[in-house]
Amino acid sequence: MSETARLIGLDWGSSSLRATLISAQGHVLSSRQSAQGASTLAGGPAAFCAALDALIADWMTAHPALPMLACGMVGSQHGWREAPYVPCPCDPAALAAQMVAVEIGSGRRLLIVPGLVYQPEGLPPDVMRGEETQLIGALDPDLAEACMILPGTHAKWVALRESGVHGFATQMSGELFALLRQHSVLGRLMPTEAGLPDRAGFAEGVRAARDHGELGLAHQLFAVRTLGLLQRLPASGLADYLSGLLIGHELRAGLAWRARAGLAAAPLVLVGEPALCQRYEWALQDFDQALDAALGNTAAAGLWRLALAAGLV
Repeated sequence: MSETARLIGLDWGSSSLRATLISAQGHVLSSRQSAQGASTLAGGPAAFCAALDALIADWMTAHPALPMLACGMVGSQHGWREAPYVPCPCDPAALAAQMVAVEIGSGRRLLIVPGLVYQPEGLPPDVMRGEETQLIGALDPDLAEACMILPGTHAKWVALRESGVHGFATQMSGELFALLRQHSVLGRLMPTEAGLPDRAGFAEGVRAARDHGELGLAHQLFAVRTLGLLQRLPASGLADYLSGLLIGHELRAGLAWRARAGLAAAPLVLVGEPALCQRYEWALQDFDQALDAALGNTAAAGLWRLALAAGLV
């Protein structure tokens, strides 16, 4: 017997919109994606409604009574409607309690998942929006605590305890890579088109951060240029060296944060797109750190669990 659809879930980030049709068992029955992310849309609520119609109008017609739940930058200040930041520690029930609704016509509404804020004493605050849903989807009831790493534009290192998010630290490694690759002197020696990954160049960057990180990231970044100028690395390997250097520095800081959070012996879990997670797995090996699990995008599972917590399904 085929499974029945019970939820339309939307992972609506800055640059893309991913829609999933989810069954009563929490399984993804169908998925679609468009490039109409929250940051690409102008025109207020009408633009968001139009983007939704363009992608899943047939789903909404075929399933007029299904609840709809969205996470990500759709709930930011520049999204459809701003959803609050819920303070850590936080569990699914706390997130479900502060969802906000937008009307999408025909008496139907879309609920938006709030983000998370972490305000450690004596340190600047930290926020996430979208990743909280991936974390809820990655929760394992048999896992009392874990350190989760979510690679991306703004990578997150997260302390999970007692089925909730207790704290996190953001590393802007992905955004720094893009900025330096495209808009700095470091990119001038690199090929315009990305080629196949150069694992040797990546590993050299990771080990430079691991072994000589005390020289400082700002100093070590200049080596991306000098290694190319003096032909110590081929041009095709410079972008991967830069990637390894940035991820290596992130691991130095992230593993220290993990220890301060009391999670040095807790399982280490990667959550995200496989190609990027693979780089982190390689880097962790160079840091002699065992990885306990690597999960794909868990946003759909998180949306299902949050829908359960909110009594939508």
